[in-house]
Amino acid sequence: MLAKRIIPCLDVKDGQTVKGVRFVDFREAGDPVELGAYYSREGADELVFLDITASYEGRKTFTDLVRRVAARLDIPFTVGGGIGELADVERLLGAGADKVSVNSAALRRPQLIEEIAAHFGSQVCVAAIDARQEVDGHWQCYLNGGRLPTGRDLFDWAAEAESRGAGEILFTSMSHDGVKQGYALEALACLSDKLRIPVIASGGAGVPQHFRDAFSLGHADAALAASVFHFGEIKIGELKQYLYREGIPVRRI
Repeated sequence: MLAKRIIPCLDVKDGQTVKGVRFVDFREAGDPVELGAYYSREGADELVFLDITASYEGRKTFTDLVRRVAARLDIPFTVGGGIGELADVERLLGAGADKVSVNSAALRRPQLIEEIAAHFGSQVCVAAIDARQEVDGHWQCYLNGGRLPTGRDLFDWAAEAESRGAGEILFTSMSHDGVKQGYALEALACLSDKLRIPVIASGGAGVPQHFRDAFSLGHADAALAASVFHFGEIKIGELKQYLYREGIPVRRI
């Protein structure tokens, strides 16, 4: 069985790592370069860097900051935010990213996923999906950092992204983000069972048991978290020891 991955996420706004609750009420969490280096030393399996206002502000991801973070890492590095064309992907890969995460631009123009997969390989393309469970129980995808509803169904869009060549799905539950009450397990399990490509769980981690549940009940291939790592509530080494004791296959430190 493949090892389950633990992935810290750097949500970056104005050059600083921030963390919000349900995509609002952000507070600063530190310098992304130093945090990235820390997580690389602490045993993270990968690092995700998301320029969370790039799409909303209509600009490109900060390339220089990506380059400085990448220079301090020895783990796979995924970068997202404001990626709308192949030139953006090439620029970020040149700055040290191993993968790119596409969200709003791919929903607007799904062919972008096909283009990235054709030019750089499916392993480079992570389809990030921000979705909220509406009052009727339906999971709806959102654009521009959770600001704009699309009418697209989470499960339909994930299946289409896979069919177009995405190598992974990064699913963030907006309903669970920053609340620390656990991941969206039913939606996770449905995605994981429906798709052949890896699914990364995001949104809701508060205690080590939530990671265990994402893997054992949500069938996720990786679990992403931010504030619990940034503010020292969970140490990656201790989390991996806990998961190992719980029978979850992880890469030991």
